Amino acid sequence: MSRGTKLTLDLGASWNEGWSMEEEKSSQPITLLDPFAHSLVFQKEKRRGKVVTLVGPFSLSDADAQKTLSSLKKSLACGGAYKEEWMEFQGEISSKVREQLEKLGFKFKNPKS
Repeated sequence: MSRGTKLTLDLGASWNEGWSMEEEKSSQPITLLDPFAHSLVFQKEKRRGKVVTLVGPFSLSDADAQKTLSSLKKSLACGGAYKEEWMEFQGEISSKVREQLEKLGFKFKNPKS
């Protein structure tokens, strides 16, 4: 195929024959909790050969979660993200994250080992 030509495929069905888009079914709405009402857990994953520490699930508004994440990233001097009620941190830093979150009033499901 030469450059500049487009390949078009027709699969035989059209939207006019009764097909319709199904709307995504939303999950249950998130109930917002105070920090002391959370019971957080840790998980470790390897992504591209590097360790990532996951902590969650958080029941916070997006603005509160981003604010908390930002303060944690500054105090821990690491990168991180907030995705689907979980905070992700670069590296194996679960003990440091636990200390910082306990200072903010968050509780954990597993006792400190």
